[in-house]
Amino acid sequence: MATGNDDLALVLGGGGAHAAYQVGFLRCLADHFPHLHIPILTGISAGSINAAFIANRQGTFREAIDALSDFWRNLTLDQVYDVKGWSLTKSLLHWGIHLLSGGRPYTAGPKALVDTSPLRKLLERGFTPAGGGFAGIRENIRAQKLKALAITATNYSTGQAVTWVQGRNIAIWERPDRHSVMTDITVEQIMASTALPILFPAVRIGDSWFGDGGIRQYAPLAPALHLGAGRILAVSTRHRRSLPERGSAVQHRYPSLARIMDVLMNAIFVDMLDQDLLGLDRVNKLLENQSRQEASKLRLVRAFTLRPSVNLGKMAGAFEPDLPRPFRFLTRRFGTQRTENFDWLSMIMFDPKYIRKLIEIGEADANARKEELAAFLA
Repeated sequence: MATGNDDLALVLGGGGAHAAYQVGFLRCLADHFPHLHIPILTGISAGSINAAFIANRQGTFREAIDALSDFWRNLTLDQVYDVKGWSLTKSLLHWGIHLLSGGRPYTAGPKALVDTSPLRKLLERGFTPAGGGFAGIRENIRAQKLKALAITATNYSTGQAVTWVQGRNIAIWERPDRHSVMTDITVEQIMASTALPILFPAVRIGDSWFGDGGIRQYAPLAPALHLGAGRILAVSTRHRRSLPERGSAVQHRYPSLARIMDVLMNAIFVDMLDQDLLGLDRVNKLLENQSRQEASKLRLVRAFTLRPSVNLGKMAGAFEPDLPRPFRFLTRRFGTQRTENFDWLSMIMFDPKYIRKLIEIGEADANARKEELAAFLA
């Protein structure tokens, strides 16, 4: 893949509500570089909403980010999933009946813990689909403002990560457990990529069912690299704990279900980006020490990574009392009051106050590194 291409890519990973942190970073970026051109956009899980939103907007980068910021600042929990007491009770009864029946064929299996039809309606209003796809994405590709948009989901039938790509002059790729498909991006792909396992229902596309893109995407940077990126802006939502913080993490009681889910969700949706960035850094260091002839089939790719200065999951604990009473009752049964971290709960905590706090932190973290960011983009 020898190339002199210096295309800039934006890689937005998963983490549910944590994607609001990405918006804070993008606000800083738009303030300092209002006419920035990012031809490659990739999204996984909730990051696919942000990537698709930017790809679909026309006008300047600043205008696109202002609209995205308004979208998140006005977001409420009931716009993402149904939190009414009867809806949750019905879902739990469905699970209970299915378990007690031993999974008999005559009892339909439960699809998910919550109903995400409000999110589908919100996206359909916000993206104003035209003819099944998004008119803004098609126009931006035609005008060569956008090279490609890539959204990743997990195929529950094959267990593979599938990356849907819409763009121009794109070569598809095939790797073990992951491949790409050229198509027009629609609300269906976004819903599939954001379908957190067990919590949100899977989405049927064609003859297969799809869930969250973070489940099997072991290489979050891969779509951007395959699309020819020479520089990558990546946003991690994982706070890197200091040595004292890691040393003070002691659990004397048996871990609650909430704590086990914290570790599981982080392993699936957050940790992979850090591992992929580490691998990219190692390859870059090797290339810097190779002759031009030796490195003729490879390319050096620079990456700028932003990560939270605070633990977003732990911070969510202050907003837990604001959750709707039926939903709060359910999550506390999982042991959320017996843990210092609220990682998995924070991913589905689309509380307006929490969302706005995440945006503020993302913007402050990015501004603290604005000189480094400017040097990277220069």
